[in-house]
Amino acid sequence: MASTTISTALVPAPGSGITTGTTPVLVPWRDPQTVPAAELAAYIGQLESLCQAEPRSANLRTCLGMAYAMNYEVDKSMDSLEAAVTLDPDSFWAQAKFAELHYRLRAMNRAEEETLKALALASDGWQLSIARKQLHDIRALKQGSVRNVQWTKPLTGPAIVLSLMLLAIFVAMTWK
Repeated sequence: MASTTISTALVPAPGSGITTGTTPVLVPWRDPQTVPAAELAAYIGQLESLCQAEPRSANLRTCLGMAYAMNYEVDKSMDSLEAAVTLDPDSFWAQAKFAELHYRLRAMNRAEEETLKALALASDGWQLSIARKQLHDIRALKQGSVRNVQWTKPLTGPAIVLSLMLLAIFVAMTWK
């Protein structure tokens, strides 16, 4: 069964890592469950300041999106990760974390689509294994009957029928 926390895949493996310019950006915790709220809030504040100082850094936006997700601020996390993917469409980490957020929100079709993009961007075996594992987990959940509702049909017809039924009930109750 898949874990329910955002993975710590942004913690660089030896010889790899995320950089903004020449400075590595690290996620300071190995276990997101044990992060004190005050420490997380301080880290988010630092990242927000860094993002204002370097607005074109996809890596900082990715870290900020992860921190927001750890703080259960889904809208801010989505905005930050979407900005990271837009700023650097070739960033594996931005794409992988954007896909992972969709996975955590159980938007499986979108998560699979975004993870496939991350898989194509993987530049080494470590990144490839992370993307493949995420894709495997997504596909396992899709096959395991997780519903993936998509709003593709217009609701005009059912809305009109419901309105007419309510009108008929109203008329029947007032007609006496």
